[in-house]
Amino acid sequence: MKQDSAASRAMTEGGDARLHLDPQTGLNRYFSAPRPSDVLAYASSTANDISADAFVHVDSVMKELAPGGELAPKGYAAHLEQLRRRIRQAYSIPHDVEIVFAPSGTDLEYVALACVAGKAAGGTHNILLGADEVGSGCIHSAHGRYFANETALGVATKPGEGVPGLDDTHVDLIDIPVRDARGYGRPSSDIAAATEEVIGAAQAADRHPLIHVVHGSKTGLILPSMADIDRLRAAHGEDVTFVVDACQARITSAAIADYLARDAIVFITGSKFMGGPPFSGFALVPPSLAKGAAPLPAGLATIFRRAEWPDDWPGAGRLPDGANLGLSLRLEASVFELERFQALPLETVTRVILSFHAAVRGAMIGPLPIRRVAPYPPGDRAEADSHPIEMRTLSTLDLSALGGGATFEDAQRWHRDLLAHGIRLGQPVKCVTLPDSGSASGAGGRWGATLRIGLSMPNIVARSALSDAALTRAFEADMDRIELALAAVSGQQGRPPLAEAC
Repeated sequence: MKQDSAASRAMTEGGDARLHLDPQTGLNRYFSAPRPSDVLAYASSTANDISADAFVHVDSVMKELAPGGELAPKGYAAHLEQLRRRIRQAYSIPHDVEIVFAPSGTDLEYVALACVAGKAAGGTHNILLGADEVGSGCIHSAHGRYFANETALGVATKPGEGVPGLDDTHVDLIDIPVRDARGYGRPSSDIAAATEEVIGAAQAADRHPLIHVVHGSKTGLILPSMADIDRLRAAHGEDVTFVVDACQARITSAAIADYLARDAIVFITGSKFMGGPPFSGFALVPPSLAKGAAPLPAGLATIFRRAEWPDDWPGAGRLPDGANLGLSLRLEASVFELERFQALPLETVTRVILSFHAAVRGAMIGPLPIRRVAPYPPGDRAEADSHPIEMRTLSTLDLSALGGGATFEDAQRWHRDLLAHGIRLGQPVKCVTLPDSGSASGAGGRWGATLRIGLSMPNIVARSALSDAALTRAFEADMDRIELALAAVSGQQGRPPLAEAC
């Protein structure tokens, strides 16, 4: 089977420009493509190549789903219904939880806005946590604006322009930082206190607060805690709505159930930890919100197709009746990986993840002056120990000591240059600051260099049968290769190691 099959080509369509492949490299802007690759990839925090097994599976599905290369609307609707059933089964989700599909995690923000539309006369006050930790396009979509030059329907749009029915007259946005000026994660109590203050301002303006919860940010943060969520719900009841950004998909079935039990919408994408190709996503909507939803805003007809929303959703009839073959296949690849992963015993998953985590800490932290960015506030290791095991599938590496003060821009260059060594890691993220010589405290300078190293569900499945010793050897060999490549691209000549973040 050729890797440039019709299925592979189809998976680059039905979304925005982020899906498009460079004609010279055959890769998208994240240096991945919807075909198997020999690159050593620990890039699940950004984008995956499709696994060889999923590629074979999707190729066979396309032959049945769209034998002539075209997918009929009825066939599309039937396939999405099948995926809904499989997702519910994989995560043990009740049948009355609705599932809305979207071309990307960025588009999922529109789903949450639609769920709370009309709940207050003044519109929606969208409280976003850590814009730098969730994705740049989400700032636009969370504000009810278009974020790209085109939608998955091929409608030409202008980034920053309001989606009809979700424009500035209906949606207000505020960002609450999840890290302080030094780049350290803020305590949950601080986030909750800031949220409480914003809720008061929103209610004074007769706007409904839509509060984001970050469950597995770009660097693994979980904020606010479940206890703080419960305190906010107890204080405000149905006057606030929560939406959980679990787009990294580093979330357990138990955690999903906990959020849904609190009437929170949950966002998940198939293109990060789940291991599917870019881009696809779905929102889990609790029955309390689905049953009382207002008709869909008119502008969503430029973004979604009819089958991507539940049959009986108010106003769904105004959406165009069509098919998105590319999204259908990308979702199929992701759910295929999800089902394989969920079939593994928890002890097997835990064993592989802990072996990976130990290899990162032991092999990566030491030979070079690399520090691991802690996914919890300083001195609060106990909080991280209570996080789901999937959170240990991602480590953010602080590389700012390389070269005596490496910057975010350096990391962007290294991320690209690693490809020449056959290695792809997660993109840099702005969570480390360099000392500012002009500041009395030395804090608040430029953004420092980071890269992220993360497992995916296919990685775990592929190594699930290895013995403990074989697992250790395999992960350590990978880390040694990455460490040597980082030394090469950064020009590092060996320096005394730095201590790991606490």
